[in-house]
Amino acid sequence: MTVLVDWQIEKEIERGNIKITPFERDNIQPNSLDVRLSNSFGTYEGGAIDVADPKTFEIQSIKASSITIPARGFLLAETKEKVTLPPNIVATIEGKSSLARLGLSLHQTGGWIDAGFSGTITLELFNANSVPIKLYAGMKIGQLVFEKTEKCHTPYNKKEGAKYNNQEGATPSRYRLD
Repeated sequence: MTVLVDWQIEKEIERGNIKITPFERDNIQPNSLDVRLSNSFGTYEGGAIDVADPKTFEIQSIKASSITIPARGFLLAETKEKVTLPPNIVATIEGKSSLARLGLSLHQTGGWIDAGFSGTITLELFNANSVPIKLYAGMKIGQLVFEKTEKCHTPYNKKEGAKYNNQEGATPSRYRLD
């Protein structure tokens, strides 16, 4: 696999192979594309989460221009950008080092975005700091790293049971569909 660089990212977007909506050219970095935080958040409430009980996967959806993650708190969020990938490009979502230095983790293990995926990216935010962190809708929150691969036989959007394709909003776990 080959990581795309700035001019290659721009070329793939111009050709319509990678679709980013809304797109801002200034968000292209040397080896990635910055993405911003939307105003859609979600929190798990109630007692313990039971992976065998889908009712415990429900979240409280929040629309807000800013949100505070408590110390050692977890929150689902969404990118402002909708991303659509072709069958020969995959992406990973990575945090910004400036936010990591504050204790903010962008994803727990869900940073892989399959070829053929389309939708906003749900972020799994964790505040490892001992103090709360306040975030704002529209701020740069992470970066997408694109890699060119061989064209896959069954892209994510054509895969039966592609449970997160076309997701919008801070999307809770759909583990129950496995």
